[in-house]
Amino acid sequence: MRSFVFENSTKVYFGTGCVEEHLPALLEGFGRTVMLAYGGGSVKRSGVYGRITAILQKAGKEVVEFSGIMSNPTYAKVLEGAALAKERQVEAILAVGGGSVMDCAKAVSMAAVYQGDVWEDFWLRRGQVDFTPLPLGVVVTMSGTGSECNGGAVVTHEAQKIKTDRDYPQCNPRFALMDPTLTYTVPRDQMLYGGFDALSHVMEIYFSGPDEENVSDDISEALMRGIVRDLRAAAKNPEDYGARSNLMWEAAMAENRIIKLGKELDFQAHMMEHQLSAYTDCCHGAGLAVLHPPYYRAICEKGAVKFARFAVRVWGVSPGGRCEEELARAGVEALADFIRELGLPTTLRQLGMTEQTPLEEIASSVILTSGGYGRLTRDDVLAVFRACF
Repeated sequence: MRSFVFENSTKVYFGTGCVEEHLPALLEGFGRTVMLAYGGGSVKRSGVYGRITAILQKAGKEVVEFSGIMSNPTYAKVLEGAALAKERQVEAILAVGGGSVMDCAKAVSMAAVYQGDVWEDFWLRRGQVDFTPLPLGVVVTMSGTGSECNGGAVVTHEAQKIKTDRDYPQCNPRFALMDPTLTYTVPRDQMLYGGFDALSHVMEIYFSGPDEENVSDDISEALMRGIVRDLRAAAKNPEDYGARSNLMWEAAMAENRIIKLGKELDFQAHMMEHQLSAYTDCCHGAGLAVLHPPYYRAICEKGAVKFARFAVRVWGVSPGGRCEEELARAGVEALADFIRELGLPTTLRQLGMTEQTPLEEIASSVILTSGGYGRLTRDDVLAVFRACF
């Protein structure tokens, strides 16, 4: 194992009924004026909104509503939330939703107290957080991003056509309430996209150095096997509590920093998808499902040792006298078969892209990572996009 420093300050409350059981006590030290951040009408239709506002009112909180947070939250939305927080003198934020709501709330927690431009100083480039963001708690209604257990937030600057993420430990939620039954109202397709996003996170970490056996990779292999098993079960029965509760915790484990310890990290597929969605606003999990097989076909022989393990240990591919390169390719095809089995999209056309989509421009805007096996050039990125088309 390589050297590392580990930190995770989020306290998790997991299980059916955890919101009613724990939120009242958690609100006691949470400030009097609380911003309630959420997305569209689904939290109201599901009854989650009513349950939470009743708890807030009983606790004597002044509630400031910040709604309409979209998928792929924009910097303009962050500024809107920050202005509202300043105007109403918000003391804490309670985010109710999935990754987009949590990410936006984290950025608002910084922008509401920072005197400069948080995009320029903290998202466009990594900055030093020498101030205290507003306290944040989260109630998770859709699993996948793992945003509930880290300080990461993905924000899109629409004018600049840049979608980027940063992870600041100071933005970790103080607490995360994770009731798997709250995810039942998420449409089946969105549940599958979220689950694939979690699988993608683990793969992005796994397919990087070191290649020698290590604890982080051992845990990642177990998580990948679990996500595959649980996505299959949830696809058949979306209210399978065992599968949905496992998926919820698997998504959190993928991004609570534990499996990143001692790893180089890849995340090139995420960088490619970020720019595709910055230009087209496509669904993140769907975009990842399209990108991963072509990307891995391009790099698997360069990381044959790890991809061969992936084939055998995650997908149960029999070595059968095959060399490492053959096993590596078989592992990638097993992943592609799984994507098709779930009915996830496999082409950019299925995401609404056409011949008019500026793939060359998008490829030129992609951040190139250095931790994976491929070390792509911009021409390589364009080739992956064209292979996905």
